[in-house]
Amino acid sequence: MQSVSALPSVCVVAPDQSWPKRFCEEASRVVALFREQDIELHHIGSTAIRGIHAKPVIDILLLASNMEIVDRASAAMVDLGYEAMGEFGIAGRRYFRLNNAEGIRTHQLHAFARGSDDANRHLAFRDYMNRHPSIAEEYNQLKQRLAAQHPNEMAAYMDGKDAFIRLHQSRAVLEAATQ
Repeated sequence: MQSVSALPSVCVVAPDQSWPKRFCEEASRVVALFREQDIELHHIGSTAIRGIHAKPVIDILLLASNMEIVDRASAAMVDLGYEAMGEFGIAGRRYFRLNNAEGIRTHQLHAFARGSDDANRHLAFRDYMNRHPSIAEEYNQLKQRLAAQHPNEMAAYMDGKDAFIRLHQSRAVLEAATQ
C-alpha cells in the first residue's frame, strides 16, 4: 500500500457519483454557518462537469451580496475546519480550503461578490462543458494525459491546461451572454 506521502501530487480520478452528494453535504454545513445572509452556493470545477476525470476535490462557489458577509464569517469558516487563505492570488476572492484528518484536501470554497466577472466565468465554464460533452471529453483526455506526464509537478499540470481553459472560458462567457 502506498503511503500518503508517496502519492503523486497530481492525481485525477475517474468520475465519482458521490461528488454531487459531497457538494450538497458540505454546502449544508456552509449554509448553516451563514444562516440568513444573502448567499448562494454552486458546485463548480471538474467534479461538477459530468463524466470527466478530476482531482477528487469538491469546488464550491459562494456568491455573496457583498464580501463583508464573507469576511465576517471567516473565523466561523475556520471553526468548520477550513483554512482561510484570503484572496490567494485573485483580487476580490476569498479562498478557503478544507483537508480531511489525513491532511488530504477535500473541498475548496471560492467566495466572490455576486455578479463578479470571476464568478460568472466559473459558472459559465461549468455550464458550457456540461452542454458540450465532446468538448468536456477533450478536456477529460487533456487532464488525464497531463496528469500522467506530470504526476509530481502541479505547476506543469496546471500550465498544460491553461490554453484550453482560457479558450473555452472565453467561448463559455460569450455563449452565456447570448442566452
